[in-house]
Amino acid sequence: MKQHPVTAARLTEPELDQIRTLIENRSAILFDSSRERFFSTRVREYLEEKGLASGSELMGVVRGSSIEYEALLERLLTQETSFFRYPAVYEALETKILPEVQERKFWETPRTLRIWSAGCSTGEEPYSIAITVSEALKFAEAWEIEVLATDISRRALRHAERGAYPKRSLQDVSLGQVENYFTATKHGFQVKPRIRRMISFVQMNLVESVYVGKIDCIFCMNVLMYFSEERRLAILRRFYDALEPGGYFLLGHAETLTNAPVKFEPVVLGDCRIYRKPGVVEARRAPALVEGAL
Repeated sequence: MKQHPVTAARLTEPELDQIRTLIENRSAILFDSSRERFFSTRVREYLEEKGLASGSELMGVVRGSSIEYEALLERLLTQETSFFRYPAVYEALETKILPEVQERKFWETPRTLRIWSAGCSTGEEPYSIAITVSEALKFAEAWEIEVLATDISRRALRHAERGAYPKRSLQDVSLGQVENYFTATKHGFQVKPRIRRMISFVQMNLVESVYVGKIDCIFCMNVLMYFSEERRLAILRRFYDALEPGGYFLLGHAETLTNAPVKFEPVVLGDCRIYRKPGVVEARRAPALVEGAL
């Protein structure tokens, strides 16, 4: 590949539009005007890193190689995550969601618990879920537990499957949890096998209609913003259909279900809002349920 001086790189608005359209056509991921500065900055960084002279040259490279296309997409997906990000969500999982699942399924054989981490990035979220389940679910060994962890990024999934993280990544993990669920290594810590075995990592683009079976709880944190309104609503319908009656849907802290095509019940737990799919025999309920209210 011909190398050019960094200062020679050119990136025009029409070229940015072409790259944006290519990504949406291939992956259904939309970088809209709200992320314009982020998008142009990341594309320019990639252009210069590869030593390419222009956006047109970059288009030629990514059109001709799926590896180069995926590498560009990796650069554009932020992959910002951490263990126990949004602590109130994990408190809701521990104190509200898991007790309800346990009560609803106690007499079932086998007792199954399936939680989907949709957009799992480098694995901190599904491992946080598995740790919470291990600590909160009574007689966890008597359950068939699966955390389905999906992401579009192959590189992120490879990182997640290794379960190895530097010490600084565990700053929000308690000392007791580090001792119980991680093994110290030369370069940091690795998640213990019994937690890693609870998780199935699968590459998936959420716009594709893939059968995942019935799910008790879905985490979809800061992922839907990457899709157009039409695709976002279609994804929400599939999430709703995948959930067990009485199952829960969890969004990022700043996200809401505006114009949702499905009837989730908002449940407010302190500063946290989660969404519940009504049970089979439940009648009409109030628009929102607030814990502790009569």
